[in-house]
Amino acid sequence: GTAIDFSSIPTWVKRITINFVGVSTNGTSDLLVQIGDAGGIETTNYISTVATSAGTAQNSTAGYIVANGGSAASVHSGQVVLCLENASNFTWTCMGTLKVTPTQLCFSAGDKATSAALDRVRITTVNGTDTFDAGAINILME
Repeated sequence: GTAIDFSSIPTWVKRITINFVGVSTNGTSDLLVQIGDAGGIETTNYISTVATSAGTAQNSTAGYIVANGGSAASVHSGQVVLCLENASNFTWTCMGTLKVTPTQLCFSAGDKATSAALDRVRITTVNGTDTFDAGAINILME
């Protein structure tokens, strides 16, 4: 599909680690992590940047941008970690490191406040239409 959703995240969760193993899509759109609450996935007001070992950088306000500069043959492995910074205003920070084959690393960071307690995470692409075609994604909640 075009998105991988993890829902019903308990309110006690303070840290979410998203594990990527051999993940690829059928296109070239950058990978994006979005968070949400009972109102649904939030698609605006993120402060997010990804930089690569190749010296490129990309920003996004539509989600946490966690990889860029890949091709349809690129494979992504690594982790993206979301941490609750402030429980009063539901602010979450993001940091990640992904290896993108053949020889590139992507380093990402950002923050976003949801309108209520986080209860879902989505992994998708910037264009929202590329389809995941290989690999595995899973989350660890703490």
